[in-house]
Amino acid sequence: MTTWNPASYDSRHGFVHQLAGGVVELLDAHRGERILDAGAGTGHLAAQIAAKGAAVVGIDASEEMVAAARRTYPAVQFEVADLCTYRGDAPFDAVFSNATLHWILDADSPAQTFAAVLKPGGRLVAEFGGRGNVADLTSALRTAVGEATGTLVPEFWYFPSVAEYASVLERHGLIVDFALLFPRPTPLQGGHEGLAAWYREFCGDLLSPVPEDRQAAVLERAAELAAKRFVDGRWVADYVRLRLRAIRG
Repeated sequence: MTTWNPASYDSRHGFVHQLAGGVVELLDAHRGERILDAGAGTGHLAAQIAAKGAAVVGIDASEEMVAAARRTYPAVQFEVADLCTYRGDAPFDAVFSNATLHWILDADSPAQTFAAVLKPGGRLVAEFGGRGNVADLTSALRTAVGEATGTLVPEFWYFPSVAEYASVLERHGLIVDFALLFPRPTPLQGGHEGLAAWYREFCGDLLSPVPEDRQAAVLERAAELAAKRFVDGRWVADYVRLRLRAIRG
């Protein structure tokens, strides 16, 4: 299971929330609305939404992330909760989610939550990894780990197409009225070391079969295999994002 270091997450990978302006705009939060931020992380986007006058509840499965969010934004409500089982204590006008849903292989479980917590006519606005997301980087690491250990790590991310995810939501009474799958090449911080830092932050499950004292060599091998993503002195991750809005019937 992936564990999170809020300090390094924000300092080295702040693009996760910094590049979310488009999905926040799509949410179009209004004063007085009650909004659930599903997978709030360190709380930056929940705070942006709350600044528009909405009453925001931010949930995240990571105790460390929630603790950091509470320290930074004490005026916003944050809770440690599992998105797959969360039901809340009152219905929401909207659910917002950024960079979270690709971590949940059982896509039906969060969809059930969205249907349960939204008011009739309420909206889900989300952005997460779509079909082809970081394929070059993860393929390189899988190959390097396989060479070193002879093992194949099971898939732990869910990167659907528009049609695939729309069908998931429709099974639970949410109808997609806007969806966009788009490439978003994303520079990583840290020059040559930026890729290793990204792997350690986001791909701990892929690295887990490798003993600690061999991981540096495996990461070097992954960098060799992913060399085409090193452009003008920095790594550029091959992100592909799925952004959508759906309405609960």
